[in-house]
Amino acid sequence: MDESHAVGGTSDPRGQRRAVVLGGTGFVGRHLVQRLSNMGWEIVVPSRHAARHRDMGLWPSVVLVDMNGPAQSDLATHREAPELAELLEGADLLVNLVGILNESGNDGQGFKRVHIKLAKAALRAAADAGVPRYLHMSALGADEDDGASHYQRTKGKAENWVHRFGRKHDIAVTSFRPSVIFGPGDSFLNRFAGLARLMPGVFPLACAGARFSPVYVGDVTRRYVEAIDDPATFGERYDLCGPHDYSLGELASYAASTSGHPRWVIGLPGWLSRLQARVMEWLPGKPFSRDNLASLQRPNICEPDCRREPSRLEDIAPGYLSTDA
Repeated sequence: MDESHAVGGTSDPRGQRRAVVLGGTGFVGRHLVQRLSNMGWEIVVPSRHAARHRDMGLWPSVVLVDMNGPAQSDLATHREAPELAELLEGADLLVNLVGILNESGNDGQGFKRVHIKLAKAALRAAADAGVPRYLHMSALGADEDDGASHYQRTKGKAENWVHRFGRKHDIAVTSFRPSVIFGPGDSFLNRFAGLARLMPGVFPLACAGARFSPVYVGDVTRRYVEAIDDPATFGERYDLCGPHDYSLGELASYAASTSGHPRWVIGLPGWLSRLQARVMEWLPGKPFSRDNLASLQRPNICEPDCRREPSRLEDIAPGYLSTDA
């Protein structure tokens, strides 16, 4: 790949570089957009719910674009929509952070639409617009052929596709595969803390022995910005993990006690875990599903020789759990 093509241009005659961040209003997205803004980038953030995130429009050089029109409601099914191409025109960087943990049905089609079709639509539009750089959010455990869940398989297929497409169309692609991400505004530790507040002393938990390597959102976004202009990262895939591994039960117990609601976490046996998943699939927001349960059957931790990010959960989580939960 021609390195000058990947990092050389600027989209603005004044020299300000321009990024389009899909998923920029989400948990990781807000942290990344703020970091890029502080670095002097102009950042375009498309959103179907722009009114909910008006505060981002006040950040320096952040342009929040309302994509809620009738022809713009789903980028994954509007590959040729002029609005998408228009957003990417003159951009130096496209970041795709879009992902879901659950779908409305149970057949994998929702995961395919969000993880695969949207990534294809976005990167094809980026190629048409001449965008030279693409950063992709995958997931630890993503595996197109051997993933344990629809989530893992669709994440893996999308990851493989964007790398193949990037090589073919001279787009510098880097993908990141984090374990569970924590930090202010997260929906992981904060969710456990919120559930603990509702539990009467006992916290029943499916797959309490599942293993994770929680990684701090600040470390994740730092790795993203460090990769932008580093040719050594072009075409690479990076697992992202924090310094320590924990069981799901340990994390739930920690979140509960740190937020001021200590609970006795009881791991459920397999049959009760499956029953819990079936029942919770019918609750508003689908907080837990059989697909989630399938993902939890495999450790979500990095290999021993993998680079570990430095920030410890115990140094950061107490600062926000008591206020976010």
